[in-house]
Amino acid sequence: MAVLAESGSNPDVDLLYDINGLAKDVPHWFDRLMEFVGEYGLLVAMVLLVLWCWWSVRRRGAEDAAPSVAALVWAPLAAGIAVLVNVPIRGFVERPRPFVDHQGLDVLVSGKTDFSFVSDHATITMALGVGLFIANRRFGIAGIGLALLEGFCRVYMGVHYPTDVVGGFALGTAVALLLSPLASALLTPLMRAVERSPRAGWIVRTRAAGGAREGALLPAARTSVESEERDLAA
Repeated sequence: MAVLAESGSNPDVDLLYDINGLAKDVPHWFDRLMEFVGEYGLLVAMVLLVLWCWWSVRRRGAEDAAPSVAALVWAPLAAGIAVLVNVPIRGFVERPRPFVDHQGLDVLVSGKTDFSFVSDHATITMALGVGLFIANRRFGIAGIGLALLEGFCRVYMGVHYPTDVVGGFALGTAVALLLSPLASALLTPLMRAVERSPRAGWIVRTRAAGGAREGALLPAARTSVESEERDLAA
């Protein structure tokens, strides 16, 4: 298929030069920082955010713990499925990396020889962010914010066009949202079964949370026992 952007008069290319041009005006150490953040750091941050959300959900121990954990399990699964879907898309579009067709870019990461559309990093982070939003809006907003930053970094680094990033955002969002009902129908019963397991139940709910829930049902029983004890004493 024809390359999506060939000329610098294309707004996509203009925006690429504008964002990547920022790398020429900052200290060298900042470029190295952006290279690490854009290539690895934000992916690690997304994983840590998912784990933080899981820890929060299981400690809270609410009645919706199993569906929430199921949604969190779906988030990385959605990211993996989205990347697999991207394989034939890349092969069909066959869009070279920006630095192949456009001179003067400050490329912060070398060795990128695969096709450009769509961005795997943008796809993964947005799928994780939307998956997080399904499970917990507060964590999800933070995750989507990290995904947007990831997209900016990929263009800043000179390895993707802006439309590569937008395409990745669209793909990650579509997979996470459209397949979410099916994933919930399959994963929620599984998480409820895990929750009932004496050995694996901690994955869904902490023992303290479970004890607190049971304790909430016991005051009346304790009152009844205390009443019986007073009757016996009398």
